[in-house]
Amino acid sequence: MKQLIFALALLAPFTVHAAGGGPIVPNDKPNIDLTNQASLQRGANYFVSYCLNCHSLQYERWQRFEEFGITEDILRTTLLPASAKKGDLMTVAMRPIDGEAWFGAPPPDLTLETRLRGTHWVYNYMRAFYVDESRPFGVNNTVYDKVGMPHVLWELQGLQKAIFETVENSNGSTHEVFQGFEIVQPGKLTPAEYDAMVLDMVNFMAYIAEPTKLKSQRTGIFVLIFLGILFIFSYLLKKEYWKDIH
Repeated sequence: MKQLIFALALLAPFTVHAAGGGPIVPNDKPNIDLTNQASLQRGANYFVSYCLNCHSLQYERWQRFEEFGITEDILRTTLLPASAKKGDLMTVAMRPIDGEAWFGAPPPDLTLETRLRGTHWVYNYMRAFYVDESRPFGVNNTVYDKVGMPHVLWELQGLQKAIFETVENSNGSTHEVFQGFEIVQPGKLTPAEYDAMVLDMVNFMAYIAEPTKLKSQRTGIFVLIFLGILFIFSYLLKKEYWKDIH
């Protein structure tokens, strides 16, 4: 718990900068559905295949996958590293010092990423990489300008360029306004298929960030029903006590 609080404290300044540093473009709202087990299973597979090499989920254990229908056999044969047990935390082999040397900073743990930044931010961020030869990895991001992360999903999405329009301000200065993306090299997936894949991954990340959310919502409904019934009996009892008082 102390490690978790410390991690949140470290990430808070970066979250404020990233989430409040400018408008989110593109600005599409993801349809998050934590009850969709098929989506959660696909998202878990995508995350393990493409993200877990660098980004850990060190505050969750592999056995969490069983909650949305991934059996122990599937977990062991397709997702779980050979040397790991299902009760192990989801860490990565990359050392922080290596991550800092390769990327300029160690890749952050993503256990609470959707709670820190929001599913809306993460969904649009993963779709907003564009070609920028001035950057170390040849890509930039319209949601997080001057991003230090390579576009690991480029083979699936393809390569796209961002189209900006120069707009003149009232004081004579100019600024650039994002107009959209243009595909310059198609990927293995169509744009719609890629968006669906990202949605599954963000859905999975949202579940991992708050795995008790569905249970809490159900409990909240029962609490409200109980309070409603209690109010009726309390009101009737009050009327009985005060019926002879004028």
